[in-house]
Amino acid sequence: MIPRLLAPKMQSLAGKFPVITLTGPRQSGKTTLVKAVFPELPYVSLEEPDIRQFALTDPRGFLSNYPHGAILDEVQRAPDLFSYIQAIVDSNRETLFVLTGSANFLLMEQISQTLAGRSAVLHLLPFSMPELLQGGFVFAQYEQLLFTGQYPRIYDRGIAPTDFYPAYIQTYVERDVRQIQNIADLNTFILFVQLCAGRTGQLLNYTNLANDTGISPNTAKAWLSILEASYIVYRLYPYHKNFKKRLVKAPKLYFYDTGLACSLLGIRSAEQVNVHFLKGALFENLIINEFIKRDLNQGVRRQLWFWRDSQGKEIDCLLPSGDKLVPVEIKAGKTISGSYFSNINYWQQLSGQKNPGYVVYGGDASLQTSNGNLVSWQELDMVR
Repeated sequence: MIPRLLAPKMQSLAGKFPVITLTGPRQSGKTTLVKAVFPELPYVSLEEPDIRQFALTDPRGFLSNYPHGAILDEVQRAPDLFSYIQAIVDSNRETLFVLTGSANFLLMEQISQTLAGRSAVLHLLPFSMPELLQGGFVFAQYEQLLFTGQYPRIYDRGIAPTDFYPAYIQTYVERDVRQIQNIADLNTFILFVQLCAGRTGQLLNYTNLANDTGISPNTAKAWLSILEASYIVYRLYPYHKNFKKRLVKAPKLYFYDTGLACSLLGIRSAEQVNVHFLKGALFENLIINEFIKRDLNQGVRRQLWFWRDSQGKEIDCLLPSGDKLVPVEIKAGKTISGSYFSNINYWQQLSGQKNPGYVVYGGDASLQTSNGNLVSWQELDMVR
């Protein structure tokens, strides 16, 4: 088992909250993690039909089997349990329940209604690059990592990405999507997901996406919410301060895993990534994912932004740092270029913020320059 960076934070919160809630994509390693961190707790999966039926029909009787708490996997499948868990933890401070779920919207709705203030909420995404490195998985070229993706099962079981991701999508559509919303035409939904992959790192135009799919814009927005709730995609929003400039207001679309995006794009090898027209966008997606994972693995959720004006001047990512924002440009090129810092210099002059800027690029050498810090994709800890 590759150690997860979130484990120490989860362990520390268990002494402060009677309920620990862990969400994240299906097969991101949630079950493995909670079993490792809390080996003393009984494990129960609400995915099993007979157990789920017991929990649904007799929640009080079901929970009476776990007087000192338990790990309840995919707990959103039995929503009536939450009220009873609230009563148990309020009356017995020695009890600890660890709840996991892959449908974020359904799970968080129940947490906010019944367990607000009682539950610490953590998020586990597929492996980060530091976790893979600690597990002995080293990628000489980022194209291979983009293609392989970072889902644990690929590494634990040695499954080829071309086998894993099609099966993952099929399982996701058949189980998670129908759990969140009853979509009649699943083939059209899969087409929608594929078209989203083609917009990785791009400004999101709902009408255009809807027209290409053959659905209404409102349906496109609803389906996009489903993809977000199940940790398939997320939207990165533009920074709103205009500095007397007209700004782009549309969000950009990214996938939580580049391997999944590559599969949806029909990419079947790292060599194809190297010549694909979305290579730069996929690399950008990978780096922003790593920033998000770094925060989540520390139990922190910071709002990241991008910035773009109507003239096309853009900063790929703005990282909060106190009351300042750190500009980060992301370049897939492997050769150093003096032009890499032009947008950062423009941003600093416009904003008046003098925080050192960073350019993350596809090369191996990290350097300090008069314009800012040039950082290899393999040394992202330098970006703060």
